[in-house]
Amino acid sequence: MSAIFDPSKPIAIGSDHAGYEYKMAIVKWLTEKGYRLQDKGVDENKSVDYPDYAHPVAASVEKGETAFGILLCGSANGVCITANKHQGIRAGLAFETEVARLIRQHNDANVICIPARFVSLEYAKQMIEIFMSTAFEGGRHQTRVNKIACA
Repeated sequence: MSAIFDPSKPIAIGSDHAGYEYKMAIVKWLTEKGYRLQDKGVDENKSVDYPDYAHPVAASVEKGETAFGILLCGSANGVCITANKHQGIRAGLAFETEVARLIRQHNDANVICIPARFVSLEYAKQMIEIFMSTAFEGGRHQTRVNKIACA
């Protein structure tokens, strides 16, 4: 079993306009819990293009500057697709707590993507807590994860 995320590194977070309110609340919540964050935007609630915020989150995780990433948008599909274009990223779309656990445990996800239009803020926080506290199982799952990247 691999270690859970490096607590010495900050967490990257980003959203589009549909995830803005949740992002701001999650930043406040995690900061109050003692976590350091790198907020990659969006900085106001106005219509934006989600890749402009998903790429910086994914890049910071891929470069090892941040421990993991949190992305939010309306359905979470756009940010998830965008983040997964980065070779070192395994972004998973979490819409329930069991999925948040499994994307870590089985897929070694390093970015959680949350659909702000389809889950409550409190449920999003629960998924983040589960994601952060679940270790990758390795074993048979490591063999599968090793086959994800395109060579």
